Amino acid sequence: MIGKLQCVVLDCHYPRGLAHFYAALLGGEVDRPDPRWSLDDEWSTVHVPGGMVLAFQRVEDYRPPMWPDPAHPQQFHLDIDVEDLDAAEARVLALGAELKDTETGWRVFLDPAGHPFCLVAATG
Repeated sequence: MIGKLQCVVLDCHYPRGLAHFYAALLGGEVDRPDPRWSLDDEWSTVHVPGGMVLAFQRVEDYRPPMWPDPAHPQQFHLDIDVEDLDAAEARVLALGAELKDTETGWRVFLDPAGHPFCLVAATG
C-alpha cells in the first residue's frame, strides 16, 4: 500500500449547500472540525457513517458534467445502495436532485451542482 484515501472532493459553486445535500442523502456530520483542513466558504465536508469523508470545493467557473454526453464526461459518479428505490427517489428529489434516467435496479440523478449519482437497489 502506498497511501490511504483521505477524502473524495467534488467541485461545485456552493460547498456548504452541497455538503448538506449529501449529509441528508447519506447521513453524517457537516463541517466537523478536522485538523487535516480548514473549513470556510471555499471548502466544506461531510464525515459519513463508516469513516469516509466527502469534501466540496468551490470553483469559480464550475461547469457540471453533462450526463451522458461523452463530450463533457462525468469523470466519476457515486453509487448508493438503497432498500426501496421508489422511497429513496422521492427523498432525493425533495432534497433537490434531478432524475435523469431509470434502469432496472438503479436510477440516475444529478445532485444540485450537476454531479451524477445512482441509487441502486440493495441486494442481500
